[in-house]
Amino acid sequence: MEKKEKVIALLKAIETGASEPVAVINPNKYIQHNLGAEDGLAGFGKLLQQLPPKSAKVNTVRVFQDGDYVFAHTDYNFFGPKIGFDIFRFEDGKIVEHWDNLQEKPSTPNPSGHTMTDGSTEAKDPDKTAVNKQLVKNFVEDILVNGKMEKLTGYFNGDNYIQHNPQIPDQLSGLGAALSEMAKQGITMKYDKIHKVLGEGNFVLVVSEGHLGGKHSSFYDLFRVENGKIAEHWDTIEEIPAKDQWKNNNGKF
Repeated sequence: MEKKEKVIALLKAIETGASEPVAVINPNKYIQHNLGAEDGLAGFGKLLQQLPPKSAKVNTVRVFQDGDYVFAHTDYNFFGPKIGFDIFRFEDGKIVEHWDNLQEKPSTPNPSGHTMTDGSTEAKDPDKTAVNKQLVKNFVEDILVNGKMEKLTGYFNGDNYIQHNPQIPDQLSGLGAALSEMAKQGITMKYDKIHKVLGEGNFVLVVSEGHLGGKHSSFYDLFRVENGKIAEHWDTIEEIPAKDQWKNNNGKF
């Protein structure tokens, strides 16, 4: 089984309760960055035991690999309906580290009729992974971290932009309108720091830390690149709890 298949099976095991896929986790070293779970394999097991019986549902929509990292985009029912990104790091064929970002799933599509998970799922252009990662990293740095809005249009093909964020419509003009509307309401979104950039072909995931509406937050943004421009975007935003509420000391990132 490839790493991607192992990850899909592991996530599905949350729903089925199957124990076999869990063997992909290294029991002696599992570093957990979900702050609601205790560290190690035992912490993962303990969290699963708190789920109401037969309540969990797991549908992994897309999964990609970048070296020792596999990242997945999943439609969950996990203590309620959620959309999540999970990142797993492998070492000697076993999973040794896990990060995730979960957001409550909206009951209706966004203004352009997209859900948080629909759209393209297959990576292509494997030879362009490095170039695409650099492009997307530059975009997040320029626009979201440093606010260089004059550079915005250079990253897009005209107004073409498919948006899966629950609040924001399609098109670059839709993004601009949504951001100015947020600003009017005094809701600030500030990316402070990029922690990870992972990619496979034309899909790139950026993990960032910042603040949304003044709350310390974790931003996971997945972009699809087409002909050297950003074409599609999915994301999850999760508030980072205060340190006294953490169940492990590994930090979110």
